[in-house]
Amino acid sequence: MQVVGYRTETVEHAPALLLASGGTVEDEPLTPGTALSFSLGDRWCAGAVDGDDHYACDRPGSPYCDQHTSRWPCARCTGDCDLPLSNCREEHAVYLAAFAPDVFKVGVTKSHRLETRLREQGADRAAHVHTVSDGRIARQLEAEYAEEIPDRVRIPTKIAGLDGAVDDAAWTDLLTEFDIIGTYTFDYGLDLDVRPVSETLLSGTVRGVQGRVLVLDRGGTTYAVDLRELVGYGVTQEATDRRLQSSLGSFP
Repeated sequence: MQVVGYRTETVEHAPALLLASGGTVEDEPLTPGTALSFSLGDRWCAGAVDGDDHYACDRPGSPYCDQHTSRWPCARCTGDCDLPLSNCREEHAVYLAAFAPDVFKVGVTKSHRLETRLREQGADRAAHVHTVSDGRIARQLEAEYAEEIPDRVRIPTKIAGLDGAVDDAAWTDLLTEFDIIGTYTFDYGLDLDVRPVSETLLSGTVRGVQGRVLVLDRGGTTYAVDLRELVGYGVTQEATDRRLQSSLGSFP
């Protein structure tokens, strides 16, 4: 089997890993309490997924080789385009997202995907600050705000705040600069009192998933796993026996 993708939690779907074998893709649920017992082997290109079908690739690039790496054309757009994609002309939302304790970002998405996008990113809180007629206007606003508010947050930064809470004063202070259309508060049920240890593994009991971060309990330690870092690995159904980092709380 090979890990060929993952699905973050949304309103419609529970989080899951996508495992492929013999050209077929199956879900491996990542719901709280699920016991995972996979060992990671070699890593190579995850190929392509189309519904339940998997098109394998044996090239060494991971998680994808050059032929299977898709580059989102809007990723670094600042609104100086000619609306090249059909969905550029859809209504867009500009939002602010908060990650504990005091990391904030600005972002844009199609209006109908707003809550889904926030969950995909693992935001703790968010505020919808603009609704505009197309993606170009949204990107122009994002670029303007990004001069003072970051437009991306790295996974290690998100992991560093998983055991904390959003700084209410800092978040409220930021929002005073905007006319708020709506706000969101998310609870991913992790209930952490210590920061999890960052690792790449797939064995343990699922505590929960926040954005693309899988949180596992194993051997008295809680681990945080970037799901993207699992994509491309060949896996076998047995718990890993490699030596892992442990938190100080795991020792008597």
